[in-house]
Amino acid sequence: MSLSQGRHYLAIPGPSVIPDRVLQAMHQAAPNIYEGALHEMVEGMIPDLNRVARSSGEVAIYIANGHGTWEAALTNILSRGDRVLALSTGRFAIFWAGMAERLGVEVDLIDFGKSAPVDLDQVEAKLKADSNRSYKAILVVQTDTASSVRNDLAALGECIRSSGHPALYLVDSMASLACEPFEMDSWGVDLMVAGSQKGLMTPPGLGFMFFNQRVLEARKKADLVTPYWDLRPRIHPEVFYEYFFGTAPTHHLFGLREALTMLLEEEGLEAAWDRHAKLSRAVWAAFDAWGRGSSIRLNITDPKNRSHSVTAVSMDAPHATELRRWTEKKSGVTLGIGLGMAEPSDPAYHGFFRVAHMGHVNAHMTLGMLAVIDAGLKALNIPHGEGAIEAASRVVSEA
Repeated sequence: MSLSQGRHYLAIPGPSVIPDRVLQAMHQAAPNIYEGALHEMVEGMIPDLNRVARSSGEVAIYIANGHGTWEAALTNILSRGDRVLALSTGRFAIFWAGMAERLGVEVDLIDFGKSAPVDLDQVEAKLKADSNRSYKAILVVQTDTASSVRNDLAALGECIRSSGHPALYLVDSMASLACEPFEMDSWGVDLMVAGSQKGLMTPPGLGFMFFNQRVLEARKKADLVTPYWDLRPRIHPEVFYEYFFGTAPTHHLFGLREALTMLLEEEGLEAAWDRHAKLSRAVWAAFDAWGRGSSIRLNITDPKNRSHSVTAVSMDAPHATELRRWTEKKSGVTLGIGLGMAEPSDPAYHGFFRVAHMGHVNAHMTLGMLAVIDAGLKALNIPHGEGAIEAASRVVSEA
């Protein structure tokens, strides 16, 4: 028998749960794209997006996913033959670096593995060794969605500044924006990319690139940029369509407007950060309990290096895949695959999964998801420690 009927819970690290209010805001007739209310709404969203990023600079909106904003970032600041330093803590900085290589950029990659953050000593040594200052940019991901590593961007920014290196500081915050602190200006970030489908609680399809004056100066020299990705007309358009280099993504914008209102005007950005932090601790407490005397382990050992939006988990294969299939088919909860931890052809692939706790998520959703995992472990006779739900509930009940 299946108990999966009713509202399904998508607990994967993006697309995240879309609030009913966002869906309802999108459920309307197409607007006039040439003048009027749509123009006013978009112009009003630009400062709100900068509030989310804690940026006093510019933001360009692209009809794109995260890979599209990666390309926008690279092509607006680099030329063929330029050199960048990429810092990988899982999977996605490697993809970003690979895109740079395909564009004709030379990449120097430091791979810190799949369960550790950026090592600042190694970065400092690399920057000091670059005596001719050949690196044009440094690429890093705040939260790697695959590994669930969270990097200390403030400390990395200080490391770059103290080295005196002029490279632009580029950050991917796709899986973390609005889920945990991000301070673009105070951390010295020059360019950050994000998307609509995670902490911003809107369907996939919008990409955002936040940047400062240093990026605008680099844009003057970049020879990789193409008409679509060019940031210049998007930030100070002479006519409205230039915001999007064509027809506006009208209904995504309606949804985003509602999501920003919920986030900034109703809950408050700092409160959203605190909510994610507490729900994360509840998830970790449950897995710590399940892990006692079993193979179940959080991928990131030190809590200060764990993401507040996604948690990567391992266990003996093939139990992770069995558990994911049980929770989805029997209980209506979809968990994330273990992305990048092993190749799908490798039997070890079936020993990894991920749990998302990002965006429009609250205590009963998180506790319910954990309870379903607990039931699945029991139903499948997967070895696990007891007391997980009690441990998570204690975290939630803390003042």
